[in-house]
Amino acid sequence: MTAPKRLTDRKREAIILAAIAEFRANGFDITSMDKIAATAGVSKRTVYNHFPSKEELFAEILNQLWSRVTEEKETYYHADQPLRDQMRLILMAKLQTLGDENFLDLARVAIAATIHSPERGQNMVARMGEREEGLTVWIRAAQADGRLKPVDPAFAAQQIQGILKSFAFWPQISMGLPGLESDMQNTVVDAALDMFLACYELR
Repeated sequence: MTAPKRLTDRKREAIILAAIAEFRANGFDITSMDKIAATAGVSKRTVYNHFPSKEELFAEILNQLWSRVTEEKETYYHADQPLRDQMRLILMAKLQTLGDENFLDLARVAIAATIHSPERGQNMVARMGEREEGLTVWIRAAQADGRLKPVDPAFAAQQIQGILKSFAFWPQISMGLPGLESDMQNTVVDAALDMFLACYELR
């Protein structure tokens, strides 16, 4: 049985959700800690107890955004399974994340804020670098097993994810286009796999 959340944890979660809503509605610069406190239904002191500044609160939102990006449903390498089948599971899971409205909302907040303050973007990149994501780990394992060419795993992972994002992230973020239908998701993933494996698979 899952233990109930402590009151302080519930308040922290309420603050983060309120901050996301306010940042979405008003942007980073206009949003105040007072407004976040009111939306969260807590005192301003409670907000500052959890987050010493608006920048710290925003950094936590970015951290949650990155955690969602790097969360993998299936990233374990299996030596006895075809590379394509394994990668397909990973990439389809990524498309699900990229198409999630909550994820897109967080991404819009982060992008809008970092455009106006490049140092926030630099902090976000630094935070991302602290945690290696699952596809990179998977590619490294496949290389160690002699099934992929010796390319930088992070570079190769970024390549294939860039293909996904060009269809299932940037058009939705920059132009408000709807998420990909199931058939198009399959088309994008299969095309990305064709290019990746043609380039890197050892036969």
